[in-house]
Amino acid sequence: MIYNCQIVYNHDNCLNSKKAFVNLCRLCINSCPHQAISVYRELDAKRCTECGICMAVCPSDGFVYRNSNKLYDYIKNSKKIVLNCPQAIPAGHEIPCLGILDRDLWMTLMLHAREKELTIFTGVCADCPDKEACGTSVQIFNEVHDTWKDHPLIWIKVASDDGNCESAMRETMSEQTQNERKGWRDIGREKFEAMLPGITSGETYLIPKTRQFLGETWKSRKSGFEVLPIPALNVSESCTNCGECSVICPQGALTKKETKEQLDLIYEPMKCVRCQRCVSICHAKALSMEIKSLSYRLLAGKVLLHEGKRQFCSRCGKQVFDNLEPPLCIACALEFKGQDSTGGYHQR
Repeated sequence: MIYNCQIVYNHDNCLNSKKAFVNLCRLCINSCPHQAISVYRELDAKRCTECGICMAVCPSDGFVYRNSNKLYDYIKNSKKIVLNCPQAIPAGHEIPCLGILDRDLWMTLMLHAREKELTIFTGVCADCPDKEACGTSVQIFNEVHDTWKDHPLIWIKVASDDGNCESAMRETMSEQTQNERKGWRDIGREKFEAMLPGITSGETYLIPKTRQFLGETWKSRKSGFEVLPIPALNVSESCTNCGECSVICPQGALTKKETKEQLDLIYEPMKCVRCQRCVSICHAKALSMEIKSLSYRLLAGKVLLHEGKRQFCSRCGKQVFDNLEPPLCIACALEFKGQDSTGGYHQR
């Protein structure tokens, strides 16, 4: 693990560590506006501003916000949610930047906003050195907004809005008040963990934390939202039943059940981190990631994504992975000169 105060790199959570792939994931490196991440995922403390963009773009919690559990506890337990970035007046629970908010966390906030007021205070982002991280998060928010038109409102205000910060500070429990309600053992443990971050950040887990937060929040409030717009895998009729997608999935979100005659693809949306390795490896171009209206049961369960019959060479009986008629393996196809006008084959 590599640490830089509020950012943790969990090596075993990184997709590149989970399963080898010809195209290494470089989302964190390519997205960092300060070139603070090396090819070995080491953070340059002099360059890193803790903007959080690496966390928002990382699909599997390779990079993760160290205090994400505390943030979720605050969101879940507060009667009124007030978040602020470091550039804004400290009006509530401070987060490093809007850049830490990925799609799942935005949706979690929206689910909570149905029951309680939720306000985010920011500084003037255009003047902030982390404006690219904020811009990425806002883009993600807009994508959610476009696919979930009737989502509960979230108020995003700049810190200079008259009266808002003062009101929020009166109504939000201060850190001092929270500490007064904690026992001395809790306070001491938190201080000790802050000094030695490795104690609490050496985690390895399959499902990213923000996905866990979304699932937990939705499960407790599923009566209010029967379906949500969730990016999920889709398969077309051009699938050749090769099963390579299940082999390449680093999350185990795709598994195959096969017999001599048939292949079934089982999909678990909760595990899927949308890395799209399966999409890029599919030679038949049968897979795509699309926004679907999923119920909680489908998100948390197993879905029969595809049910297909295997194809075998009409001459030698070897299994083939294409949809040509008649089905022929490469060796048998080479024995034919070409295709006639009726769509059949004639032998050399």
